[in-house]
Amino acid sequence: MNKRYHVLIQGRVQRVYFRANTQRQANALGLTGWVRNLPDGRVEALFEGPESNAVAMRDWCRTGTPPARVDLLEAREESPTGEFTSFDILY
Repeated sequence: MNKRYHVLIQGRVQRVYFRANTQRQANALGLTGWVRNLPDGRVEALFEGPESNAVAMRDWCRTGTPPARVDLLEAREESPTGEFTSFDILY
């Protein structure tokens, strides 16, 4: 069964390779979707795939990798659509 999460990540998450590391982690977990920077300094991501992998990705987003610092993670579960074929960085 697939799960889909739409997350907003706040903290020191821009200019610290957060998007690239998110893409790398999502690819390692076999997830599809996207990640992008928002003008207000947050990062937004949408990912879906096997339930355990999507949950692992949601949990990974709570910390990211150094030197990122996550202060707040808002995660909303949505209905999976299967619309994506890869995990991309949006610009």
